[in-house]
Order: sequence, then C-alpha cells, then structure tokens
Amino acid sequence: MKNDIVSFFAGVGGIDLGFEDAGEYRTVYANEFDKNAQHTFETNFKSRGTYLDRRDIKQVDAKEVKAKAPNASVLLAGFPCQPFSIAGYRHGFEDNRGDLFFETHRIIRFLQPKVIFLENVKNLVTHDHGNTFKVIREFLVHSGYYIKWKVLNAKEYGNIPQNRERIYVVGFKDKKAFDNFSFPEKIDLTTKLSDIIDFDAKIGEITKFGDFLEDRFFYKEDKQTFYPQLVEAMKSSETVYQWRRQYVRENKSGVIPTLTANMGTGGHNVPLIRTHNGDIRKLTPREAFNAQGYPENYQLPVDESMGALYKQAGNSVVVPVITRLAKSINRAIESLTTDVKLPKTDDKVALVYTKMDGRMAGESFTVDWYDDQATAIEDDGHLNRQKELPIFENDDFFNAIKRGGNYEFYSVVG
Repeated sequence: MKNDIVSFFAGVGGIDLGFEDAGEYRTVYANEFDKNAQHTFETNFKSRGTYLDRRDIKQVDAKEVKAKAPNASVLLAGFPCQPFSIAGYRHGFEDNRGDLFFETHRIIRFLQPKVIFLENVKNLVTHDHGNTFKVIREFLVHSGYYIKWKVLNAKEYGNIPQNRERIYVVGFKDKKAFDNFSFPEKIDLTTKLSDIIDFDAKIGEITKFGDFLEDRFFYKEDKQTFYPQLVEAMKSSETVYQWRRQYVRENKSGVIPTLTANMGTGGHNVPLIRTHNGDIRKLTPREAFNAQGYPENYQLPVDESMGALYKQAGNSVVVPVITRLAKSINRAIESLTTDVKLPKTDDKVALVYTKMDGRMAGESFTVDWYDDQATAIEDDGHLNRQKELPIFENDDFFNAIKRGGNYEFYSVVG
C-alpha cells in the first residue's frame, strides 16, 4: 500500500516525483501558487490523479486539505528559499515570504503526518547567525516531531553532475522511525556532462534531447558586448562556464554550477558551453531539467515561455537525491504498525535535545514538556535525560554556529 502525500510549494513536482520514483508514495494533494509552475505541474501530474490547489497557502484551510487527502501520512514542503538564500536579500523571517514556514507549520499541526520532509537552500542553516533555522527546528520539535537534517550535494548523493547543496529536514512523530532513519551515503559520480548536455548539435538542429536549437540560445559578437571575453576564456568543450557580470568563470570541477532561477534570462550566472563546433551557447530548458535529474518522459509544456521554464528548473530539486531520501524514509517507517498522536504542547515549555555534527547536519527532539522554564531546567532526573549536557542559551548556540564543530546540548523552548 502506497503512502499518500500532501505537497506544499510543489513547484513543478520535483520532490513529489522523487518520492513517487521511490515506489511507495503517491501525491494526492499539491499546493502551488505560481501560475507557470501550476501549468507544468498539471501537465505531468493530472493523469496521476493529483488534486492541484492553486491558492496562496495563507488561504488554505487545513480541514480542506484533510478532506482532499484523508489518509495522507507524508507532508512535503519546499518552501520558498529566497528569504534565506545567499543570493537573496538575507531578510529571513522579516521578509514577507519568511512567514510561509509558519503557514506550513500550521497545517502540519493539524494534519499530523507521520513524516515531514522539508527542503531549502544550504544557507538556511547559518542565516542570521543560525537563528532562522533555530526557529524552524524549535517549532517542529516543540510540536512533537523528532527531526534530522543534513546538507547534501547533488554531485555526491544523486549521481548528477551539478554542484547543488541543499538542506533536507526529515521529521517523524514516532521515535522508532526517527532511530531507524539515516541519510544515504555518498555515491560515485558516473553521469557525465555529455549525458545531459548536447555538445554536438549546431544552430538550427535538434539536440539529442529533442530541443530545437534556435538562434536565441547562442551568444554572438553582434549580440553580446562581452562576447570577446567569452571567446578568450571558453577554450574547452569538456566543462561548463558562467558569465559573472564582468568576467567568465570556468567550473573546473567538471560539473554544472548551481542552477539559479534567473538563468537564461540575460542575467549573470547563466551556464554556458562551448560546443564541439566552437559555438558558444547557453543550456536549453531540457538540458537544465536534465541537470536536475528529471527523467526523459517529464514533459515541458510547449506553450510555456523559455524564461518560465528556466526559472522552474532553477527553483527545483535534484530528483535522484530525493528518491534516495524517500527510500531511506520508507525503510524507517515500514515496520510501524500504529500511528501516534502529537502531544498537546500549547502553553508548554519544552526541554529540547540537539546534536550538531558540524553546521550542516544534526538531530533534535523534545525530551519532555513542562509548565514553566524553571521546572524544565531543574528536572535533571527525568528518565529521558540520560546525558549530562549543558543547557544552551541563545548566545551559546550562536557561538557554536560561528565556530563550527560538534555539539550536544539541551535548550529550553517555549
């Protein structure tokens, strides 16, 4: 029996596709507000029977989600990363998009799925001295979830030649599932650039992936003022380059640099290649989706604009990484025979255990809930509090993020 999924900020369905490729999941309900992403999502998921809710998540009543997906056991959320991205404004929760996590949390509290799966940019971990992710972590564990998180790079965990680091947060209601879960190990990168990019096709030809190479994909002397700089710097057809506003950057690691939402729109950071014919061009939309590990049968709507498709690819996830994570989650929950309810934690203070394996990995959960902070701090003899560890105040945690390293500690939340 498959696990039913509800998906928020679904984009074009990359996370959903990764879970469904794992073989034990199906997305019953998805929420996405962007009209162009809705079109691409529906093109690929309508035949699967997925209900697409097109409203802003702020307008979504959790009861309505429950009615559409009464048996959902997994909640996915790739909530917008711009407020926390290095490339963004660094405003965090002060940005009017930052509160979208709290909308997600509202629905999590009502639906109480067995599994929550969150994805975001790597910088989420250290943004605002670590406070942004601290808030997210504490809200989740205060609700009763046991969570683990880790930053994974697509080229190391997805066999996809793209340097793309993302944080993945996995939460369980059941401590047994939490104990059973572990992040996948690194794997060898065997997929070559030539497997996802056509270096041979010329202007006016169709690539091996089915794209017609129009003139607009190519950079020329009479079109770009910086074309001479491209010619001087781009000597190899075995790598990928970027135009960085004033200079050309070669990705010497032999993979594609991190795809961004503004690629292909004339801005900087656009991935460029030198074809075997000596032409210089940017990746096609299909090649951009290839670099995210989307399968050949994934459909890109023919009536969608190029700019929209590039944005969708840049905002998406590396599907094979998600699939490996979904398989690990399935192994963690397959032995569970009963569901557990989240505790009633309103107006309660939580004593939280956290273990940090450097800045980019860790785990956290609530030891117990109390009526006030003093009781939580004084309860040294609680059965679940088996380790003598320090209680971190905010400054202790921020210093730990600044220094890096491994830490175990308690904190009082609420």
